[in-house]
Amino acid sequence: MLAGCGHQPGAGAVSHASTHASASPVPPPVVAWTGLAAIDPCALLTPQDRSTAGVSVPGKPKDIAGARACDWTVPGAFGVTVTLSETDGLADLEVAKKTATKTKVGGHPALQVADKKAADGTCALLLGVGEAASVQIDVSNTGFSDTPLACRRAGTVAGLVEPKLP
Repeated sequence: MLAGCGHQPGAGAVSHASTHASASPVPPPVVAWTGLAAIDPCALLTPQDRSTAGVSVPGKPKDIAGARACDWTVPGAFGVTVTLSETDGLADLEVAKKTATKTKVGGHPALQVADKKAADGTCALLLGVGEAASVQIDVSNTGFSDTPLACRRAGTVAGLVEPKLP
């Protein structure tokens, strides 16, 4: 920015610019893609979103193996955890092929992971965010039963979260 005024900032690290003013507009600086780093996982579900998803409690931030996450636990019903992975894309995640189904949530590729044979009331939706990041939405029903209900809940939450992702 200062190059247009004939001033050179720094010493040697910046390439030399012309000291003559240019008639062409200067392009804006390139902003680095921040990916998931700029997102607070607990802010992904607004109070209205929580109402839509049947979540009556605010989220609690947590750390899951170094990844930022938020946990909502509805007493006597179910829990939802949204985890942001800034280092693992869908292809990097270790998922048992027999429990994963490829799908899409909005504009993001996704995997739905549920062991229908175990019928343990859990379901996860993994959304790819670019090549090297992902968002995992886990739902566990109280009593660990009704896996289809857990998957419907995960789908509802994923549909609310997905538009807010890069």
